[in-house]
Amino acid sequence: MGSPSTPLLEVQDLSIGFESETGTVAITDRVSFRINAGEAYGLVGESGCGKSVTCLALLKLLPNPGGKILSGKILFRGRDILSMPPQELRALRGGDIAMIFQEPGAALNPLWPIRKQLLEPFRYHEFSGDPERRILTLLERVGIPDPPRVLDAYPHQLSGGMLQRVMIAMALALNPKLLIADEPTTALDVTVQAQIMELIGELRREFGAAVLMITHNLNLVAQYADRVGVMYAGRVVEEGSVGDVLDAPAHPYSQGLLAALPRLTGGRQAPRPIPGQVPRPSDYVSGCRFRDRCAHAFAPCGEQPPSREISTGHSVACFLGMEKAVA
Repeated sequence: MGSPSTPLLEVQDLSIGFESETGTVAITDRVSFRINAGEAYGLVGESGCGKSVTCLALLKLLPNPGGKILSGKILFRGRDILSMPPQELRALRGGDIAMIFQEPGAALNPLWPIRKQLLEPFRYHEFSGDPERRILTLLERVGIPDPPRVLDAYPHQLSGGMLQRVMIAMALALNPKLLIADEPTTALDVTVQAQIMELIGELRREFGAAVLMITHNLNLVAQYADRVGVMYAGRVVEEGSVGDVLDAPAHPYSQGLLAALPRLTGGRQAPRPIPGQVPRPSDYVSGCRFRDRCAHAFAPCGEQPPSREISTGHSVACFLGMEKAVA
């Protein structure tokens, strides 16, 4: 179980790879972060940075065959998920750790009514109450009108916002200790986005669950997360409290993400997009992977920068500010 000071989740040097015709291609490189009980942690970055594949690995849900863990540990309450026997892993999935998938329309079975899908977790986990009453209560709690009607509906009969609420209710069915939300507001209009995120925040406080939020939206992180890790090309390049990282970003990529946001205050300052795009894993270079898009790149960036703490709890993997040390 671990001591009271043990993080709820600790990812240590996690490297993930996929098999290709030319061999194994590494998707992530020694990703590390930790989440404490009751905490909301945001993992941010552009599409293709490795965020979603990282969260799939946390429950050993990588595509098989093809995906595999190359190295590292995933500790949940001090126990390594990667070494858990199948029975213990099944108890963990949907029980202690639950996931809201990026596309609820694709995650739900189109041939099953909502009732059958919401009751499915109770087949594999112990539950002392009445499952039917539990799912009705949860649907009401997530703001679905007329829950009995929705229970008899099929996924194609519900809107995207309704499907996302169903997914949240399913994830909360067994009171998980950790809720993984992978792009929970994808394809939703801004009004529904705000409703969904407010709901996740309320339920986090009500049920005491920690939340791992996977997103490219820094505005969501600013509003709903306690700490944030910035991910680029398979690596965490900056990590710290939301205040530290968003108010004083130290990595040029973090600075670029913030500069690309529209600003509603401080005058008419147009967003400044980051030039170029995230490289494909097969095109990853040695050293700093952001250097081809970075206006501050200099000779030492040909080597991989070490992660260093620049203030309490705020770390960055960049040679900027270390010019004397690397000269």
